[in-house]
Parts: sequence; C-alpha cells; structure tokens
Amino acid sequence: MTLEPQSVVFIVDDDISIRDGLCTLVRSVGLEARTFASAPEFLHAALPDVPACLVLDVRLPGLSGLDLQRELDRTGVHIPIIFISGHGDIPIAVRAIKAGAVEFLPKPVQEQDLLDAISQAMDKDRDARRRRIELAVISVRYASLTPRENEVVLRVVRGLLNKQIAADLGVTMFTVKVHRRHIMRKMQAASLAELVRMIEKLK
Repeated sequence: MTLEPQSVVFIVDDDISIRDGLCTLVRSVGLEARTFASAPEFLHAALPDVPACLVLDVRLPGLSGLDLQRELDRTGVHIPIIFISGHGDIPIAVRAIKAGAVEFLPKPVQEQDLLDAISQAMDKDRDARRRRIELAVISVRYASLTPRENEVVLRVVRGLLNKQIAADLGVTMFTVKVHRRHIMRKMQAASLAELVRMIEKLK
C-alpha cells in the first residue's frame, strides 16, 4: 500500500511568538509545521512536493502577504493560503479571497477556526494535486496518438458517426474503426463516455 506523503503547514509571520504558537498548534494535531519570518525567506526555501497549505500574515515588512500571494500565482506555485491579520482590514480580506485565498482569519486567531481552515485547505490541495496528476497522465497518453488518430478522436468526441468521420477524412469505415480501437487502447478508456471525459479535461 502506498502511504500519502506527510502534509506540511507553512507559517509566514514576522512575529516570532505568533509563529511559535501556531507551530505548536499545528504539530499538536499531528501535522508538520515549517515557519518563516518573511515572504522572501519563504520564496527562497526549497518546498517539499507534498500536500500543503500556507498560513500567511497579511502585513509583513517589505513584501506583504498579498504581494507573496501574487508572486506565487505568477510563478505557478499552487498552494492554498489562509490569511491572518490583526488589523481587521475588510478590503484586504476581500482582495485576498477574490485572489483565491481559502480563508481570512482575524488575530488573535481562534484555534479551532484555524484548524478547520487548515483541514479545508489541505483537502483542496490534495484534490488539486490529484487533478494535476490525472491531467499529466492523460496528456502523456494523448501525445502517443498519431496525427491521424488525433483527427479521428476529435471527431469522435464531437459525436460524429464512423461513416461521417470516414467521409470527412476520405478514408474507409474500416480504417476509422481500426483507429478507434487504437485510440481506446492508447488512452486506456473503458468506454466512449470515459474517452470523451478525458479529452474534455485537456481543453
């Protein structure tokens, strides 16, 4: 049986007492916690390829929490963010949530609220990781199709019949059937419906 890699909660806050308190809380429920004093420190860290989330202070010196959120998005780093703030800044909260943050919690953070948000963020990251892996597998299979098979599969998912595909491509129905068999085998699709779902995910 393959065990899921250990989940990690990253904590970025310039207040050491808050970092230590959040770290203790996270570890008390069996999760690994890694702390950072600034956004640049987090950006320069080597992050493990495991399910994770980021507990991020909004008002950091220098590069702010929102700046870090934008930078992660720009560089294609996919990690759910839970913002914390001692300032109760509603406009900032709205911007953070609109930009994809999972939650925005006021300081002092209620422990159960944070743990609930972390659980939600971890579930979101696991789902996203599964989708990315699934898409990568489908992409590899799709890349194995020949140019002609690619032409056939695009018409199959549009709902064209074999005779329509044959007429469209100027080939025999037998040839279309052979291509379809090869496509189903290469894509490892058990049914036409599954094949259609696979191709739709590539769009």
